[in-house]
Amino acid sequence: MSVPARALKPSAGPGRNPFPANWTVRVIALLLLAYIIYACAQMGITWHRFVIGLHEGGRLLAEMVPPDFHRRALLLQGIAESLQIAIISTVFGVILSLPFGFLAARNLMPAWVSGLTRAFIALCRSFHPVIVAILFVKAIGFGAAPGILALIVASIGFISKLFAEAIEEISLKQVEAIRATGAGFLNTMLYGVLPQVNARFIGFALYQLDSNVRNSTMVGIVGAGGIGGTLFTAFQRFDYPFVLALLLSIIALVMLAEIFSQILRRAFL
Repeated sequence: MSVPARALKPSAGPGRNPFPANWTVRVIALLLLAYIIYACAQMGITWHRFVIGLHEGGRLLAEMVPPDFHRRALLLQGIAESLQIAIISTVFGVILSLPFGFLAARNLMPAWVSGLTRAFIALCRSFHPVIVAILFVKAIGFGAAPGILALIVASIGFISKLFAEAIEEISLKQVEAIRATGAGFLNTMLYGVLPQVNARFIGFALYQLDSNVRNSTMVGIVGAGGIGGTLFTAFQRFDYPFVLALLLSIIALVMLAEIFSQILRRAFL
């Protein structure tokens, strides 16, 4: 049986490139590269400065070694305060994020309610926790309280947004079934919505706990309590061996918080 000559003919010519160049992507990449070079020139970032920075960084690390753990009382006090700030802010942040997440869900609330709530959540998420901590320090003074308030604001901005998006992905059939029984708004939320997003909400809360442990070590730099204040004071005194001890303690604290979060995740989920 003869095969038509047209079927034996290759689809592409012998000189044709099967992977044509995407000039749009190339132009965007060139523009991005040009902007990076321009931005580095504007900010004075040069290779000479980078080499000097590596040399000074090596000298600083040499002055830090070996770490000084003799002031254990001060170090443990800072770690304990950071943990307290992280746990308190996470608990209150999670509790407050629950109603905000419901109010921000567009499939459950009127447009004006979800719109206003989402604007508030975006406002909570607009600033870094350190900036919010500075504002609270100026408002109520130094100590752990402004650090707790700053991390509560950060928790609301993060958890509420993700919780609202999780609610918008649920099946409304279960919600309609609960409403058909004559249940009120609160019972509908508790038995129709929350069971569908409970696992994800717990995951968000545990991630925020891990994040707050890290952030609690930073807000102390601006006077909002925690081990960050001790670290900043050690830098000001040029006590670099104690600085290294504090940095190692912060790393250990964050790693332990990660392990603890995994244990809680397995316990709840």
